[in-house]
Amino acid sequence: MGKISKRYKSLLEKVEEGKVYGLSEACAKIKELKSAKFDESVEIALNLNVDPRHSDQMIRGAVVLPSGTGKTVRVAVFAKGAKIDEAKAAGADIVGNDDLVDEVKAGNINFDVLVATPDCMGLVGKLGRILGPKGLMPNPKTGTVTMDVTKAVSDAKGGQVTYRVDKKGNIHAGVGKVSFSKSEIEDNLKAFMNAINKAKPASAKGKYIKNCAISLTMSPSLMLDTQELFDIKL
Repeated sequence: MGKISKRYKSLLEKVEEGKVYGLSEACAKIKELKSAKFDESVEIALNLNVDPRHSDQMIRGAVVLPSGTGKTVRVAVFAKGAKIDEAKAAGADIVGNDDLVDEVKAGNINFDVLVATPDCMGLVGKLGRILGPKGLMPNPKTGTVTMDVTKAVSDAKGGQVTYRVDKKGNIHAGVGKVSFSKSEIEDNLKAFMNAINKAKPASAKGKYIKNCAISLTMSPSLMLDTQELFDIKL
């Protein structure tokens, strides 16, 4: 293990070892752990009792956080015909089809979220090897393959986060910034957990949320009460 800095040691002193925090208390405590010169992200890490090898237990989706993410999101849209104008009117930063394929192939990926209408997925499919590893492939489960371009762009810019369970049952996501108020952080966490709870597969047996913690970009983590989280229903 590497040497622990004085800064990190001082943060550890603020966290009670072995303590499991209630959501409200954790949201207040996490603001006390700010130590960086930048606006640190509030991050959640979950370990779920699911087996992603089974297709019905591959948990993936998106949720719009009520207080937003605190990030400026650049949205690109693959569209044709009238949907091009709709995407531009909705505030998309980049809109195109064949020309956008050429841009991506050239390495010009100047966007954080990619939306596509279903009739453009043939074009997007050609870019799978480029977009896939970057987590940018549109997917119906995250609302990024849709004819409702206005909603997709609005959600992406208005605080939508995507989540996907990895092969070990883990999910990581950013749910706000330390500059947010306690109530804003708490509201975002509740919205996120509500989505995770709704996604619980019927075939998943036993305790659904095995472990959960929140942290800042450069802070120790706070373990959360998993039963309280599982009981969140909005």
